[in-house]
Amino acid sequence: MTELANRPAGSSSSAAGAAAPAAAAGPSVDVAALGEQLLGKWAAVRREARALAGKPELHKTEGLTHTEHRKRTFDQLRILVDNGAVHRAFPVELGGADEHGANIAGFQELVVADPSLQIKAGVQWGLFGSAVNHLGTEEHHRKWLPGILSLEIPGCFAMTETGHGSDVASIATTATYDAATEEFVVHTPFRAAWKDYIGNAAIDGLAAVVFAQLITQGVNHGVHAFYVQLRDPKTKEFLPGIGGEDDGVKGGLNGIDNGRLHFTDVRIPRTNLLNRYGNVDPDGTYSSPIASPGRRFFTMLGTLVQGRVSLDGAAVAASRLALKTAIQYATERRQFNASSATDEEVLLDYQRHQRRLFTRLATTYAAGFASEQLLEKFDDVFSGRNDTDEDRQDLETLAAALKPLSTWHALDTLQECREACGGAGFLIENRFASLRADLDVYATFEGDNTVLLQLVAKRLLADYAKEFRNVDFGVLARYVVGQATGAAIHRTGLRGVAQFVADSGSVQKAATALKDEAGQRALLTERVQAMVAEVGAALKGANKLPQQQAAALFNSHQHELIEAAQAHAELLQWEAFTEALGHTSDPGTKTVLTWLRDLFGLSLIEKNLAWYLMNGRLSMQRARTVGEYINRLLVKIRPHALDLVDAFGYGPEHLRAAIATGAEKARQDEAREFFRSQRASGQAPVDEKILLARTAQSGKSQSSKSQSGKSQSGKVKRG
Repeated sequence: MTELANRPAGSSSSAAGAAAPAAAAGPSVDVAALGEQLLGKWAAVRREARALAGKPELHKTEGLTHTEHRKRTFDQLRILVDNGAVHRAFPVELGGADEHGANIAGFQELVVADPSLQIKAGVQWGLFGSAVNHLGTEEHHRKWLPGILSLEIPGCFAMTETGHGSDVASIATTATYDAATEEFVVHTPFRAAWKDYIGNAAIDGLAAVVFAQLITQGVNHGVHAFYVQLRDPKTKEFLPGIGGEDDGVKGGLNGIDNGRLHFTDVRIPRTNLLNRYGNVDPDGTYSSPIASPGRRFFTMLGTLVQGRVSLDGAAVAASRLALKTAIQYATERRQFNASSATDEEVLLDYQRHQRRLFTRLATTYAAGFASEQLLEKFDDVFSGRNDTDEDRQDLETLAAALKPLSTWHALDTLQECREACGGAGFLIENRFASLRADLDVYATFEGDNTVLLQLVAKRLLADYAKEFRNVDFGVLARYVVGQATGAAIHRTGLRGVAQFVADSGSVQKAATALKDEAGQRALLTERVQAMVAEVGAALKGANKLPQQQAAALFNSHQHELIEAAQAHAELLQWEAFTEALGHTSDPGTKTVLTWLRDLFGLSLIEKNLAWYLMNGRLSMQRARTVGEYINRLLVKIRPHALDLVDAFGYGPEHLRAAIATGAEKARQDEAREFFRSQRASGQAPVDEKILLARTAQSGKSQSSKSQSGKSQSGKVKRG
């Protein structure tokens, strides 16, 4: 492993593999082929976006004031426009390409340049422009999209209010139709109704898509979107009736001018209603192609799911950056001479270091494969190839499941990588602290992670209930009896006994059962099914209770619901990883990826070991082998660690971390050569501990000789 540990940054994987005895004896990773697989369906677009993200003019400059950072970020948007990086998702007739998946794939890569740039671009084209594109009609497209695409009209996506973020249906801003003038009157009736945390609102936004309750003829038809001019294009001052505030300095993403907006009886033309899903005639008559208000609301919001898809992929990219830097550094940094009198150990040879980084590497691979599936699903829906109500619901659920896991994982990975690099990791020049600060808000915007998982849980419950909607009492009774029997087997320990008998008390057999793909799938799937069934049974009949009692019952099981949703999302990631193995043609790469998939699956089982034990899904015998087998996997993966992060495809222009340049290896080599030469010269000072040991040994020798002399003297006298 020493040769692999000394592998310089950027060296070819094949050369490194040949130099490492441990790697040469077993499978090797085809880095180029794996890198291509990780790029996914839109590989060409990702490469193009990465080339752009590698340009210094798009990189974050640390140490700027938030005012300077905002100006730099806005100027960077013009570079994106000049390079044709913002048009892909828009109509062909307006210079776009109608390529929705490719568009998101490109935007996700911008996070490696500067997260502020990625999010500000997302506000301008992914939210503001996308709202006009998807919620408006051809008239709106012709009128506003050219200016939005060219950045002539910088804009805002004004949905969130100070008083309501996740509960969009309850926002309080109103748009009341006045038939006499054929205008909507946009109004924020109280302070909590101000639009808040709105990107581009503080300085740059000239217009906004404002979400408000549409009221006409005395009827509230729910939340709709309206195009509202905010500022005079020449003076940049707010128009009459419009006001706002700067949100100021934030915990991260300070290249974006977030702010607040409020409206006092602001009149806009009737035609400024983005009316694809709801229209108001001149006389005030409301009509919609979707009769159900609830379904209409979710359809309108569903067109904006791309924000969650973008964040999911961007979070994966940030995790990859962090792991490439931390693992590269860990193969070069040396600490403590545990196994040698002269050479210190490289960090990545320590088991604990492997545990902290390889488990997160495995999760990052799983999250990446799942993210690619989400992006393909998104493209299928938005291209119209598979755009049924069920497809859209599946897309919404998948995005709501994966975005929380990948964003939480990115924050955890950035922090762990920071700590794994010691004090060097805390330096801004190595980017961990900066990236973590910028990605912090990913956990709460485009949908608070916990709220999103609750949406997933409700879908799981709905699917569970659907299975029994049309069955007769006898079928349901048999199912309940079966569940009760199953619970009895699990919880009385009979299952544990059965496992022990099957394993014959053998640790090796227990480990084999756990590392088996079918065994992992069964454990992960069974946990989801059991959790959903248990909560479903507890909530059965809640819809027949009075509202207050039903809400209280649901609230009493909210934690279990969210736990079930997270378990479901983790299963989706595991399945995506497993499916990806089927598309890996190189045998060596497939073997290594299988080890990594097993590490992911067993890490999930280990994390939830208490549940498996309490619910009788694992015997104590098998439970004890989980950690042991994980440790064996770490040893197998160790020779391939650099190959696995090199396959991410990020170069120095993307990493931009001083400790990922090979500088640490140069320092360590210099130090080792210095001490080697010193020892060879015979001029090395003697360590005090060695001197004391020699003195003690010499004393023992003298004492031994003295005792021996006395003994001989005694013999002479006695003779």
